Amino acid sequence: MKRDFFRKFLVLSTLLATLGASMVARAADEAPDAWIKRLSTDVLESIKSDKAIRAGDMGRVVALVDARILPNLDFQRMTASAVGPAWRQATPEQQVRLQDEFKILLVRTYAGALSQVSDQTINMKPLRANSDDKEVIVRTEVKGGGDPIQLDYRLEKTPGMGSGWKIYNLNVLGVWLVETYKSQFASEISAKGIDGLIASLSERNKANAAKKN
Repeated sequence: MKRDFFRKFLVLSTLLATLGASMVARAADEAPDAWIKRLSTDVLESIKSDKAIRAGDMGRVVALVDARILPNLDFQRMTASAVGPAWRQATPEQQVRLQDEFKILLVRTYAGALSQVSDQTINMKPLRANSDDKEVIVRTEVKGGGDPIQLDYRLEKTPGMGSGWKIYNLNVLGVWLVETYKSQFASEISAKGIDGLIASLSERNKANAAKKN
């Protein structure tokens, strides 16, 4: 049961976080739920029509994830939240290493789950937000084989050039992705400090890369 839950977690977070790079030049005033709906529909169709991804071509999958996740996720905020209070004590160099290793971890995680996406569809829930809100939660429901699955997003609106919405957390079946990593990272930091966490992430990423090759 637990393994099945996390398999769904990975598949769905991949499905809706892998947002089209071609959509980065979006309108800054686009409603957040409209943005999620548009990009989710686009990526669903892209995955379904890509035979290489569906066949499990990991090189193609990793390239797709790397190209399409990064423009739409706030990795610095995600990493800082996952690391917790220790982030403020980390040096600038350690923060860069943490962000880089966390990014690799997520890309590989998403890539491993992406080829499992099949016939899911998205049902948007009513948006509870004001037009001038800079941070919102967009709630959706994913329908496919089996019971519908709750999938929510925390979004922030970024200012300046390239302004628009970015994702900084995902919630599947009541579990927020960043909080899941936060508990893991806290144990590593408590036992081995920031450098220990960096080393652990690096080794984990190397092991994951070796499995895919």
